[in-house]
Parts: sequence; C-alpha cells; structure tokens
Amino acid sequence: MIAPRLETARLILRAHRVQDYPDMAAMWGDANVTRFILGAPATPETTWSRLLRYAGHWQLLGHGYWALECRATGAFLGEAGLADYHRSFDPPETIGPEAGWVLATAAHGRGLATEAMAAVMAWADAHLAAPACTAIFDPDHKVSQGVARKVGFAGGRLTRYNGHPTLMMTRPKG
Repeated sequence: MIAPRLETARLILRAHRVQDYPDMAAMWGDANVTRFILGAPATPETTWSRLLRYAGHWQLLGHGYWALECRATGAFLGEAGLADYHRSFDPPETIGPEAGWVLATAAHGRGLATEAMAAVMAWADAHLAAPACTAIFDPDHKVSQGVARKVGFAGGRLTRYNGHPTLMMTRPKG
C-alpha cells in the first residue's frame, strides 16, 4: 500500500517520492523546524532514512506520513501523518497511532498544519481500527499543541521520552 492522495483547499497530501529528498533534507536540516522536534537539525543521512521509513509504514502497517504539496504551485511544504515508532516512554506504555506534522519554515503561520491534520484525522477515522491516536510534544512547543487541540486532541499529561519531559495528548476516534 502507498499513501492515498488526499486534497484540501490549499494542499495535496500524497505519497512521498525519491524526488522529495532534497526538500526534505533542507526542511529537516533547518534548526527553526527541528528545534522542538529533534532539538537539532537532522543530517542528510538521517533524512534519507526517514524517507524510507515513511514508505515502510504504508507498506507494512497501512498508514503513515504524507508529503504536503501546495495545490497552487506544487511546492513541497512539509509532512503530516500517523506512525508507529515503538517509542520507549518512562514509565513504559503503548500508545495508538502517533500523529505528527512538520512544515518547512516558509509554510509556518498560515494554518496549513491544521488543514493537513484535519484531513489526516478524517482519513484515520474512516480507515483505522484504533480507538484513539496520540500526539507527543516538547512541553514548550505551544504552536503544535494548539494545532492538536484544533483537530480534536485533548489532555496533556507529562511523561518522559529519551530522558526529556514529553507532553502526551490523545484524540479518540471520531
């Protein structure tokens, strides 16, 4: 399975392509983008592995991440979707599909993350059996927490991931 094509007013959500790699490497290599996600820019090698991991999610699990493309220009704007990373939380716990999104700096502040995630969550409600999805954040990443609330995530309990405080929010299947 590959990612099905979804469309919103301003976006096309589509399967990643090898040709996305340069734009992905630029986005994931931008400290403004990764500050709250990774804490530091990603290497091109790590980004290549991420691209391959996205394809593997769809192939093996039937869900994953979409590339976000501007409907008007065809420009790569970011990524959004659902993953299973088998994260090791402290204390240990199992979570449902993990929702996430990331936008290139030029796409920030325009409501595109909310638009993309509304489409992702509608797709999840229609196609996934999981009773809920989870999203995790750096507790200081208030903008992404706002996006999560707009698409139905609630709560906000603290846990730890990789030794760092991590905020966990949940959205029941709609």
